[in-house]
Amino acid sequence: MKIWNTTSDFILLGLFNHTEAHLFLFVMVLTIAFTSLVGNALMIFLIHQDARLHMPMYFLLSQLSLMDMMLVSTVVPKMAADYLTGQKSISPAGCGLQIFFFITLEGGECFLLASMSYDRYVAICHPLRYPFLMSWQLCLRMAVGSWFLGAADGFMQAAATLSFPFCDAHEINHFFCEAPTLVRLACADTSVFENVMYICCVLMLLVPFSLILVSYSLIFAAVLKMHSREARKKAFATCFSHLSVVGLFYGAAIFIYMRPKSYRSANHDKIVSVFYTIFTPLLNPIIYSLRNSDVKGALRKCMGQCAALSHE
Repeated sequence: MKIWNTTSDFILLGLFNHTEAHLFLFVMVLTIAFTSLVGNALMIFLIHQDARLHMPMYFLLSQLSLMDMMLVSTVVPKMAADYLTGQKSISPAGCGLQIFFFITLEGGECFLLASMSYDRYVAICHPLRYPFLMSWQLCLRMAVGSWFLGAADGFMQAAATLSFPFCDAHEINHFFCEAPTLVRLACADTSVFENVMYICCVLMLLVPFSLILVSYSLIFAAVLKMHSREARKKAFATCFSHLSVVGLFYGAAIFIYMRPKSYRSANHDKIVSVFYTIFTPLLNPIIYSLRNSDVKGALRKCMGQCAALSHE
């Protein structure tokens, strides 16, 4: 097969066709993405403005919201522009940047969710020792470490993926550049890279996921010892809602990056990718933040201040 000129553009086939049904789905995805951006931006604003939210837990939440905003901005604008203009090309440099930012944010979020689960464990199981066990210094290290580990993995995967020669079939059956999809177009033996990527995925996905499961197992054990039935009910509801978002995020990522090559399908990958690039960033501010009484109090205070200003 003829090797394709690597200075030429890739073609993203996209997620939707130009039919009425797909137009409705496209509008729905844009609405969800816009709502996600607004919700996460609101979370960052409230946490920054309200002194009562200047705590490690909410700082980690603000980092999660920032990652989700950047993730949506990395994927959705290009997808929307391609659909509306019909120009679906993307340069190798643009493709590399998408892979870098996508892996950085997804990988960083894996470790950030693990950090947040540890924060919840300390708050529920060791409330009196919380200021010591969850100090600001440790919180900042967790946040910086999450960004650094994600960026390191993103740089390695982007550089390695684009180092392969690509065949003349340069169409990517996806709505953004994702490493596993792009590797399928390579005119070279990619087995070593795929094995290394698999090991990276074990470290980036399964290790934080295991820490999350351990943290919430200890939380459940502590909750079961609570004497108040209402307190147990509220704690269980909160934990299950958190775990549902974690399960959706990790389940989709594991499905994409850790399946055997023989079981992979481009159409399935596209659908599953929608969950952790568009839907999960919408759920995070709702589940982790907007259901929180402190955050709702900060929102009411902010709305009250805005109403007072408007009447002046």
